[in-house]
Amino acid sequence: MKPNLLKTIAGGAVGTALMTAMIYFLAPRMLGHPMDIAALLGGMLGNNWALGMSAHLIAGIMIFPLAYALIAYRFLPGPPVARGVLWGLVLWVIAESIVMPVLGAGFFHAGAGGIKAAMAGLIAHLLYGGSLGAIAGGPEAQLAERRARHV
Repeated sequence: MKPNLLKTIAGGAVGTALMTAMIYFLAPRMLGHPMDIAALLGGMLGNNWALGMSAHLIAGIMIFPLAYALIAYRFLPGPPVARGVLWGLVLWVIAESIVMPVLGAGFFHAGAGGIKAAMAGLIAHLLYGGSLGAIAGGPEAQLAERRARHV
């Protein structure tokens, strides 16, 4: 079984909003310089910030939540929030070891903020995953809702 897809997308939207707010408002205070995921992604899309932000939003709201619900959920242990946090951790490892080097930020942000930026990214991804898992819930919650309606 998998989480409800509409709740999963809603969880992705909330998680993406929280992550984006952290990247643009909290992380610069932590790091002493701005982080701009849209500019990084947009660099591969003709230096177009709006396309970069669109890619970030589509991935966070649609692609990653659907991958979580349809593929990853069944392999991750624990209750929904823990599964979401683990999913966020998986996404962070992929981002820092593959995506960031491709975007020019280096392996674990070595060329764009170093360990502080990597840790800010970790916190953002854990926040994203926890929000996703909490809102998406799991099939257990769906079964409980159905039972409550039939009582």
